[in-house]
Amino acid sequence: MREALASIGISRLYSHQSQAIESSISGRHIVVATSTSSGKSLCYNIPVLESLSQDLMACALYIFPTKALAQDQLRTLLEMKNVFHIDIDVKIYDGDTPREDRLWIRNNARLLITNPDMLHVSILPYHGQFQRILSNLRYIVIDEAHSYKGAFGCHTALIIRRLKRICSDVYGSHPTFIFCTATSANPCEHVMELANLDEVELIQNDGSPCGSKYFLLWNPPLYMADGSSKASSVPRRSSSIVEVSYLFAEMVQHGLRCIAFCKTRKLCELVLAYTREILQESAKGLVDSICVYRAGYIAEDRRKIEADLFGGKLRGVAATNALELGIDVGHIDATLHLGFPGSIASLWQQAGRSGRRAKESLAIYVAFEGPLDQYFMKFPHKLFDKPIEHCHVDSRNLKVLGQQLACAAYEHPLCLKYDEHYFGSSLDSAMTTLKDKGYIINNPSGALSSSMWNYIGPEHFVFLQRSPSQAVSIRAIEHDKYKVIDKLNNRLLEEIEESKAFFQVYEGAVYMHQGVNYLVEELDLSSMTAFCRKADLKYYTKTRDYTDINVLGGEFAYLPTSTCKTNRVKTTTQANDCAVTTKWFGFYRILKSSNKISDSVELNLPPYSYVSQAVWVRIPHSVKITVEERKLQFRGGSHAASHALLNIVPLHMMCSASDLGTECANPHETRGIPDRILLYDKHPGGIGMASQAQMLFGELLLAPFELVSTCSCTGAVGCPNCIQSLTCSEYNEVLDKEAAILILKGVIDYERAYFEAEDAFQQS
Repeated sequence: MREALASIGISRLYSHQSQAIESSISGRHIVVATSTSSGKSLCYNIPVLESLSQDLMACALYIFPTKALAQDQLRTLLEMKNVFHIDIDVKIYDGDTPREDRLWIRNNARLLITNPDMLHVSILPYHGQFQRILSNLRYIVIDEAHSYKGAFGCHTALIIRRLKRICSDVYGSHPTFIFCTATSANPCEHVMELANLDEVELIQNDGSPCGSKYFLLWNPPLYMADGSSKASSVPRRSSSIVEVSYLFAEMVQHGLRCIAFCKTRKLCELVLAYTREILQESAKGLVDSICVYRAGYIAEDRRKIEADLFGGKLRGVAATNALELGIDVGHIDATLHLGFPGSIASLWQQAGRSGRRAKESLAIYVAFEGPLDQYFMKFPHKLFDKPIEHCHVDSRNLKVLGQQLACAAYEHPLCLKYDEHYFGSSLDSAMTTLKDKGYIINNPSGALSSSMWNYIGPEHFVFLQRSPSQAVSIRAIEHDKYKVIDKLNNRLLEEIEESKAFFQVYEGAVYMHQGVNYLVEELDLSSMTAFCRKADLKYYTKTRDYTDINVLGGEFAYLPTSTCKTNRVKTTTQANDCAVTTKWFGFYRILKSSNKISDSVELNLPPYSYVSQAVWVRIPHSVKITVEERKLQFRGGSHAASHALLNIVPLHMMCSASDLGTECANPHETRGIPDRILLYDKHPGGIGMASQAQMLFGELLLAPFELVSTCSCTGAVGCPNCIQSLTCSEYNEVLDKEAAILILKGVIDYERAYFEAEDAFQQS
């Protein structure tokens, strides 16, 4: 082991590494919660490789949330194992693994690197093919544990329970868990819930050296935007995207290696395109030293970018949060952050990518005009004093439990007596539901026949010999995708999820890939393919669309019969399933030079619908009358109040602006819209955001009221610091700040009065 460590340049261990290795070799479950770049991977690689070299039958399983992390870890392990005199086969088993290699891997690998998706669909349902590995399993390593939250975390928690059940009850193995996590307020509680463990040792006294980090908050400069008259001119901030692009170009020219974190795929592409334009003028030789790293690219392209970044060919990348996790991309000097990423934890995780190996580093947070970013620019201490958020995983979600139990029954018969230990006290009722649906049946023979339940599943599954896990998506990932093809060489550029496709590809759309403009010339709906061609264009395109939210099973106009009772501020807010339908009716061509609309084109595309979850509160009729009596716009007020609420949510919940949406008022809309303030989960099926927001809604109403009522702007349409939203699908056209203040205050007062009356009634 000492020779292996020397081969990668390590002669001494940090104190937290030493403690972690001692504890895990002693058989204790551990969680290592130290800073980014503190050498956490050695905390599991050393005990695992030591164990596998001493016992020639022993095996280990590494679980990473992304394929990129798996590739990264494979590189390190191959370097280390080359020194060992015993050959330890280390292999990745994920969706990119060629089918012809899989049999050899199952029969020979001793260290298997995979992800929760593959464990769920390809390993556990066919565990007999992995008997050698599972019966000799010594260690299970789960890295980046803080990424397991929401629906994905809930599913993963139950997949790990399925894994433990098969290891123990079928193969008699009891592996030791090693977790690594970062930036979480409750690492121990989180991993104990994730893996159903009674005890985990926390290792958090970081012994690694840490260089200085300079943190710069960069607010783009103000200028006077022209109005219809001089008096109506309003102060606006310069484009944050352009500011980041200039900073990115400056860093690259100074020889600094940099990651520019952007919240969306399109922002990544825009930053790359603008930065290349700047470098074309000032340093032509560096134009190809930067690129985009984001989801959607084919595996081959992703691997090449990772290798070029690690090898130093690239000086910088514009990236989504895919690089937020601990992929080793070599030394990074600086990080750029285009807007608040959605949580304090994410900001520190991203900023932690620079300054590896004790060197000084720089993080620059560039603000958008939105209220959240401007809030931190005005009150920087709120950013640096704010505690890291808690990581939550809900392993008791009944909907998910039912889906995962069907998978567990397929793998090994369920038994209430023995399996409650794995699946909790709701097992009995969940099994009854599965039995009533005809998914499980009592085992007709055997000593425990009355208590053993076998999977029989829907008839078509049994006929097709499909496992139930194939019908259960653990990340709310869409399987239907549109292909984007370059007509010139018939090359596949990207695959886009169906729900996002029509925002990016339609006939006449300007589509961006690695900063290059393509014009979409043809969209074949039947084969779900967009054909495009490279084009030098002076404009970009933006869709014209609207989204309807139809709350299912709720009476919007009347006070709900049930109320959300928590130890927080009481609220009549409801969380319901909802149908979300998006319709695209046209697009704008917008000139790059002036950001002004050149012309508008009509579109005829099919709508896209999905079922999700919404949280909403009724606006009392008396409040609506008050607003209208003052000659204010009620629709503009409810729209503005919803914006303010949406903008403040990331301060109270671990989410990003792309997780939640609200109802935006269209200036040409003539239909009646329910009198409500509503947020909906933008993920098909929902990932639990609505129910989480319902518990906090009392506090969530107070914060936007304070934000809007104390903002110093004087215009009726407010400003980006209060009621305007950068994500508004209707370009903030129908807004009324004064009406928003009345509505928010009216709802808060009505809620307070309602519960005071209820409490008085109960006391009497």
